[in-house]
Amino acid sequence: MNAYDILYRKRQGACLTPEEIGFLIQGHLQGHVPDYQIAAWLMAVCLQGMDFDETLALTRQMRDSGQKLAWSVPGKITLDKHSTGGVGDKTTLVVIPALAACGVPVLKMSGRGLGHSGGTVDKLEAIPGFRTTLSVPEALAQVQRTGAVLIGQSAELAPADKKLYALRDVTATVDCIPLIASSIMSKKLASGAQRILLDVKVGNGGFLPAYEQAERLAQTCVAIGAAEGVATRAVLSRMDTPLGYAVGNALEVREAVQFLLNPRQAEPALRTLCLELIAQGLEMTGVVPDVPAGRMEAERALTSGAAAAKFAEIVATQGGPATCQDILDSLPQAPITHMVRAPLAGTVQQIDARAIGLLARDMGAGRIVKDDPIDLTAGITLSVTVQQTVRAGDPLATLHVRAQDQDHIAEFERRLLDACTIEQVGSAPASAPPDPVIAVLG
Repeated sequence: MNAYDILYRKRQGACLTPEEIGFLIQGHLQGHVPDYQIAAWLMAVCLQGMDFDETLALTRQMRDSGQKLAWSVPGKITLDKHSTGGVGDKTTLVVIPALAACGVPVLKMSGRGLGHSGGTVDKLEAIPGFRTTLSVPEALAQVQRTGAVLIGQSAELAPADKKLYALRDVTATVDCIPLIASSIMSKKLASGAQRILLDVKVGNGGFLPAYEQAERLAQTCVAIGAAEGVATRAVLSRMDTPLGYAVGNALEVREAVQFLLNPRQAEPALRTLCLELIAQGLEMTGVVPDVPAGRMEAERALTSGAAAAKFAEIVATQGGPATCQDILDSLPQAPITHMVRAPLAGTVQQIDARAIGLLARDMGAGRIVKDDPIDLTAGITLSVTVQQTVRAGDPLATLHVRAQDQDHIAEFERRLLDACTIEQVGSAPASAPPDPVIAVLG
């Protein structure tokens, strides 16, 4: 067996055997199969596709390439949650403490932001003192003690995926469904939870704009989980509009904490999606008999203050402030704020998620490449939602600007206005915003 023959077969559209896929992945890890041959294979996969057996074999190879966690909590079913990433997606900061408050143990490993999509680890590091780099034994001990832990992705889990992703990132092979599914599920399976809950974004603010692509990804991930004996469910949610009001790291933490403290005042789409994810997680782990009961339990956890208290406990245990109010008081703030106002009266028909995400990135809140520094204070706070009526001069958003970008405020304002479509009064009546939850699979 040799890499050349395997590459040739894949280029011709053949389905590779598990042994051939293992030869490539293990050879790459051990240095026998060079980057250029793996890059060629990745492009062949993008062009020719993979059937399910190939995708499953690749997932298993990457899962087994490093440490695999084996953990449990007596009398409880453990859960892991993953989002494919979007603009303003701070659901993890609400959903994980709510699930833990309801008795669901969660060891949540998250990544950093790249491009127009934010990363949970960056958000958490906006909290002074918060440690995202716990060792695996520390993380497992915290789950036993508090019910949840929020940390960065362990380098020991699925190291083959990290090597493959580095090549995908520079060879235009990121948006390939089998490669995405195997990347997600290899890390989730290695993390050792008994249930996996996925939030798969659909729209221009996510990595998969088309519903058909997102549905294929969700179906593939659910099938991989089933094949490995780990019940997996996917919620498909809208990402055409930023989720919530805040886009930017410290700003999103602030919104999440304010949500936990005052859940009925949260932005409606963010609130609806969080409730759905919590409800699905509670039903999957047997805490409630069905999803409607899960929604009632989720409401109780949020409105009673139990989820807020649990978030504060998690933060304090990982080195941050001891209460939610202390967290709010400690968050860093940008030196300059600039309000953008509506140029005309009408109905906000669109807030382009991708445009807002790219603007926040260029203001310093995100990265173009993985090693770029970011400013945890920079970003955007929206004042409106889609289908809201505004008058000329009403606030649309506040820009949170770094000192070195003071001369770029006019450009930032122009880009913000370009991202917002306002239909003049009388031309289009306001209607209810679309439900952020599109479908549930699995």
